[in-house]
Amino acid sequence: MIGLPRSTFYYRSTARHLELDDVRLAGLIDEIHSEFPCYGYRRVMRVLAAQGHIVNHKRLKRVMRGLQALRRRRFVRPTDSDHDLPVFPNLYQNRIPPMPDMIWVADITYIHIASGFVYLAVILDACSRKVVGYAISRRIDTQLTLAALKAAMACRNPKPGNCIFHSDRGAQYTSARYRDTLAGYGLIGSMSAVANPYDNAQAESFMRTLKVEEVYLAGYETFADVAARLPIFIEDVYNERRMHSALDYLTPNRFEDQLAQQAA
Repeated sequence: MIGLPRSTFYYRSTARHLELDDVRLAGLIDEIHSEFPCYGYRRVMRVLAAQGHIVNHKRLKRVMRGLQALRRRRFVRPTDSDHDLPVFPNLYQNRIPPMPDMIWVADITYIHIASGFVYLAVILDACSRKVVGYAISRRIDTQLTLAALKAAMACRNPKPGNCIFHSDRGAQYTSARYRDTLAGYGLIGSMSAVANPYDNAQAESFMRTLKVEEVYLAGYETFADVAARLPIFIEDVYNERRMHSALDYLTPNRFEDQLAQQAA
């Protein structure tokens, strides 16, 4: 963390038995679509009902239309895949591994501020959905993605040759420097097809959650705003306190703790 007192940020979690606000409903819809991207509102409504959430179909359609607009904006790729650099085959295929540190998924997004953009590179564990590494910069370059990778390796220890590292084909990931660093850590490269966001569904899902539940609500004005508040959302809220329906309503940290207890 960056040393800010926890009292500087307040997050109100929404229990399942309480009325869902639109932000939490959008997060649940997004989790469903991360696994079943073609589900329309009828199937989504049935899944929500099975999870104990009764939602009016008109409201559900309205929130889903908002998410569709967000996805159109999100899928304007911040990375440049128009290059002749070598790429890895897709070894990920949106598989959910049984244990952490078997598949990591990476992505980059941009955050609008008054003077331009701030860029965020993240790495998630595909088993627990936990953000294991991230970096923030004013520039979108290989240095940004390397900083996120080094942050992930500083707190995790995947067995060499056992962890797939999946990303898009952006030049930030296909550069010789990045590929050499992956090889040095013993990570197995994997990449999505060109312009296919569903090839990296979990990373895309996190980015939409980040935008809906934090960025659009916070209204960042400066780089300092992003640097101060975004780590709190990622570490204190998303990893530690935000429940995921795909994890049986556990947080990523709690899910990993449970897996470790079961393996002991």
